[in-house]
Amino acid sequence: MTSVETTRMSSKGQIVIPEAIRNRLGLKTGDKFLVLGDKDFVILKTLSNPSMSEFNDLIKEARRRAKSAGLKRSDIANAIAESRGQY
Repeated sequence: MTSVETTRMSSKGQIVIPEAIRNRLGLKTGDKFLVLGDKDFVILKTLSNPSMSEFNDLIKEARRRAKSAGLKRSDIANAIAESRGQY
């Protein structure tokens, strides 16, 4: 169910997310957001760390893609060193 509320921006650029929406989405102090603005809209997307299971799935997929692309561990180490200006 979509909630529609109104809010105002402070002189410091701060916007209060209405309590009903915070409660419905389970938002807490310190939560992080990705902010996207274009034309006349602003979108806030909550950011969260992946669970260990999701993280492991991401690592498996990255390894699978690296293998299919023919990358070796030394290629990755060289790329990191190069990007750090140590190559």
